[in-house]
Amino acid sequence: MPAETTNSATEDRTQAVESERGAILAVLLMVILGVAGIFAVS
Repeated sequence: MPAETTNSATEDRTQAVESERGAILAVLLMVILGVAGIFAVS
């Protein structure tokens, strides 16, 4: 039983890390596009 709980806990952690990376990448992409848009307009 303890092994199963640790496996599910590590799986949850990896999913949380992956979603966090995705969110950070999305924010960085939006910032880069925003800066590029500002330069394109000016």
